[in-house]
Amino acid sequence: METLTPQQLAEEAQAEYKAGQFRSAASLFKAAADGFSSIGDELSAAEMNNNSSVAFLRAGDAMSALDATTGTTEVFASAGDRKRQALAIGNRAAALEKLHRPDEAMINYEESARLLGEVEEWELRAHVLQSISSMQMKRGRFLEAYATLRSGILRIEKPNLQQRILKSLVNIPYRLLK
Repeated sequence: METLTPQQLAEEAQAEYKAGQFRSAASLFKAAADGFSSIGDELSAAEMNNNSSVAFLRAGDAMSALDATTGTTEVFASAGDRKRQALAIGNRAAALEKLHRPDEAMINYEESARLLGEVEEWELRAHVLQSISSMQMKRGRFLEAYATLRSGILRIEKPNLQQRILKSLVNIPYRLLK
């Protein structure tokens, strides 16, 4: 039986993910992470663990998703890769939210949004702010949720159709006040 390289495992994981086989993809991403780690490529290992986290979340396994993020933010921070650091923090936040740990989730979402703003990743930041806004709505903080959502969506320079609709909706109160 042929042993697959970490890169081959990552490619198989991507194919499984695209096919909607999230549990299988998560396991393959995890195996790729272990393979990259064994050859000393910690940055690629962290990326595979981050991908594994997303796949576990899609498979409905929030605890495994949270476990997969362990150590990834530190690896990205050490490499000076603030974008991937922010994404890893966002993945941890999503897992914490699914595990009904809203205070921890909110702290992580806010940190992710802050970092994404620093690296000017406005569209990714808007997605994180939408998650924050949703959590604020669930807590009955409607005005704050509206302001959070608006601040994210207005920064997207080339919005898709859904984002354009949302952008026009969040501007209605401002147009009414004029």
